[in-house]
Amino acid sequence: MLRKLLAVSLLSAFAAAPALSAPPALEIGYLPILPDAQLFIALEEGTLQAKDAPAPKLVQFQSGPALTQALIAGQLDAAYVGIGPALVARAKGADIKVIASNIVEQVNVVALGPLAPYFASGDPATAFARFAKDHGRKPVIASYPKGAVPEAALQYWLRNQIKADPASVELIYQGEAQIQQSLLTGAIDGAAILEPTVTTVLTRAPESRVVARGSELFPKQPGAVLLVREKLIAEHPDTVQQLVNAHLTSTALLKNDPAKAAGYVQKYVGGGRLDRSLVEKAIRSSHDQFVADPHAIVNATAELQTFQATLGTVEAPPVDVKQLFDTRYYDKAAKQ
Repeated sequence: MLRKLLAVSLLSAFAAAPALSAPPALEIGYLPILPDAQLFIALEEGTLQAKDAPAPKLVQFQSGPALTQALIAGQLDAAYVGIGPALVARAKGADIKVIASNIVEQVNVVALGPLAPYFASGDPATAFARFAKDHGRKPVIASYPKGAVPEAALQYWLRNQIKADPASVELIYQGEAQIQQSLLTGAIDGAAILEPTVTTVLTRAPESRVVARGSELFPKQPGAVLLVREKLIAEHPDTVQQLVNAHLTSTALLKNDPAKAAGYVQKYVGGGRLDRSLVEKAIRSSHDQFVADPHAIVNATAELQTFQATLGTVEAPPVDVKQLFDTRYYDKAAKQ
């Protein structure tokens, strides 16, 4: 009789215990750019979520500011976005944590045929002024909108690296697709851009050249990152770990098998219209820039935030950069 009562008691206790929370259907924001390549690889290889988890819902954005607004509004569970928008979103109250880096030193300055020769000889600091003297106008240089990493890297290069007079250039702000079109049609003289636009422009406009690479613009500049909501960390840590595990695997594929990675990435970047060989070339040229370790960008992120504050390009108040990062999941994945 005692055994029967004990069995009934155990069954009742088991029935009353709360069920384990099922893995959520993640809502993931992203931009269709090469710096978000890890997402595209994980999607194609099916490693982004656990086998028993529902497929994620992808939300595509065309600019970092638009994605930032979604984060501030409490939308999205995770995002692949530039560190600049991440800083702004955090400063404006978004409960987010950066859990992995995607890429570093991603920005290149490309000059078209008319401007490129002025960097081939003479002092780079006076290249824009010499162009203006010969052409009767300032060179027009495009970058991403203010607050984005490419714009900050361009400004850092102008002011701190080559020490050019910022007034010697006319800066305009466009999205990646607009910048590429402007370069290919000769509507501008140069731009601070990312891959695969760099490779596309160099291929289609043979007289263009890279006049400054990422490390020359802003050493160790942080680029795109993987971030998640703190709520997701609190309620579904295994899901967060799965994202980071997949991120490291995808980063390894980008570095070790660019041909295979290009087949995945080509479907998402540039609307899927870019030639696979061009995407592969862009991945190969970015080999050393694919860095998943979030520790590698903490200090540079703080430096970026400080520099943007001096420019006044970001209205949001500064954040505690170390509190923006949660490196536990990367550390665990790296040990494995």
